[in-house]
Amino acid sequence: MDIKIDSKTVIVFDLDDTLYNEIDYLRSAYIEIAKKVDAQNWRELFVQMFSLYRNKENVFDFLTSSYPISKEDLILSYREHYPNINLFPGVLAFIEAIKAKDGKIAIITDGRELTQTSKIKALGLTSLIDAIVISEVIGSEKPADRNFTTIEKKFPGCQYYYIADNLKKDFISPKKLGWQTIGLIDKGLNIHNNASSFMNDIHKPANFIFDFNEATVV
Repeated sequence: MDIKIDSKTVIVFDLDDTLYNEIDYLRSAYIEIAKKVDAQNWRELFVQMFSLYRNKENVFDFLTSSYPISKEDLILSYREHYPNINLFPGVLAFIEAIKAKDGKIAIITDGRELTQTSKIKALGLTSLIDAIVISEVIGSEKPADRNFTTIEKKFPGCQYYYIADNLKKDFISPKKLGWQTIGLIDKGLNIHNNASSFMNDIHKPANFIFDFNEATVV
């Protein structure tokens, strides 16, 4: 799909499972935790941890019952580690094309400030983002209108696009506010995989794309 960009266009992204796969953040955290808990056998431990996660079992309960480490330390390590994650194909070229047309780039994401800013930094996006709205900082989570009107106040009188993945919460407010909405289709790895439950006018975006190579800046 073609997206016309000029100085009065703001392209806003969700972060997790929109710009990268959130499961890769979990894998990155589990690797760091496994190395911390059992440096000699961390690969085997990671296999156990990831298998438990995939089977919907409590990984941290397993670790605290098997090793001398507290759940609080595990949670801290998970949230504060510097992640090894990568952008989806086409994301960087898409953002650079928007910036070349004087468009603005923003992110609206739920989560903790340290965790989400570490992800943005690890993805190499810090210098390319004009505004970031993080739920812990603003005090509200999507689908609250406030998370989106914050962008409107920072960039008034613009054309706004929101690109995201989670039909349950991502598109309710931007649709109500008259934004253009684009859903990134799950390739089978997304943390939230319940799109079929929200294929109605309130929740679903106006358009879907399989990847960012389908979004052309004009």
